[in-house]
Amino acid sequence: MKALRFGLIGCGRISKNHFEAVSSIEEAEFVACCDIIKERALEAAQLYDIKQVYTDYQEMLKNEHLDAVAICTPSGLHPQMGIEAARHKIHVITEKPMALNIQSADELIKACDDNNVKLFVVKQNRLNTTLQLLKRAIEKDRFGQIYLAQSNVFWQRPQSYYDQAPWRGTPDLDGGAFLNQASHYVDAMYWLLGNVKSIRAETAIMARNIQSEDTGCAILHFQSGVLATINVTMLTFPKNFEGSITILGEKGTVKIGGVAVNKIEKWEFEDYDDDDRIVTESNYQPPTVYGFGHNPYYQNVISTLLGNAVPSTDGRDGRKSVEIIQAIYESAKHGKKVTLPLTY
Repeated sequence: MKALRFGLIGCGRISKNHFEAVSSIEEAEFVACCDIIKERALEAAQLYDIKQVYTDYQEMLKNEHLDAVAICTPSGLHPQMGIEAARHKIHVITEKPMALNIQSADELIKACDDNNVKLFVVKQNRLNTTLQLLKRAIEKDRFGQIYLAQSNVFWQRPQSYYDQAPWRGTPDLDGGAFLNQASHYVDAMYWLLGNVKSIRAETAIMARNIQSEDTGCAILHFQSGVLATINVTMLTFPKNFEGSITILGEKGTVKIGGVAVNKIEKWEFEDYDDDDRIVTESNYQPPTVYGFGHNPYYQNVISTLLGNAVPSTDGRDGRKSVEIIQAIYESAKHGKKVTLPLTY
């Protein structure tokens, strides 16, 4: 028997990354999975040699002796499912975003604190080799003063994508392009540049028959003084084109591009550093926009649960991107600048 027993709720699109990441780690295994569509849970169980299958996640939490549960359901369900797991004294691993608003995020954080369980929020893009290199450059102050930053998420989600599941593109379960597809990019900008002071934004439903935005632009003013823009659309022709982050500073210019921040397209600094020699080696070709970050992410989760590490992204850290995106939506809705931190 392996040291840690995991369960998973929601055997849809992203669950594959969770199953495959844990299957490569000796100390842990998925012993149960759950989906309201039984055939989908059975298919996952057969593919990944999982012994128990459920259609009711509360039954799984009650019947299985789990160390942790991974929540891969529609975003609006993450907080309540995480709270239920915490009440069963089970550690929580939740996909992004951890909640649709900061109030729900805080309720989940409190439940985990009250029950003395850990809360992990999946932010796998932070662990991409390209972004790790950029983070080190910022920490080494290679840019000097950073003036401007930009993130573009130019992807394609056809109407058929939204039609596959009724929750997609809804404000109560999914959110829009910022909260779903661009969530990791918002998080990366915070992770790289620090806390945000104020936001102005515009969003629109331009082509898809959904309730939330398919396109939007936001201007972020960071507490450090850096200005940044985030541009997002799910309407790029004919397929995913770019997921990028650009940093412009006093002594350096960097663009991490490709379809999902997987390629260093510009790397130029005034002063040499040994990291410059491994720029080309840091590029990679991901099979999907999710990249390869779930593997090292789960290494951190498992090491933390075994007492050998601390969480790379906990609930309070995961809350930051929820707050920024909530501020983006509030600015777009009311047509005015929104200052942070938000209150409720």
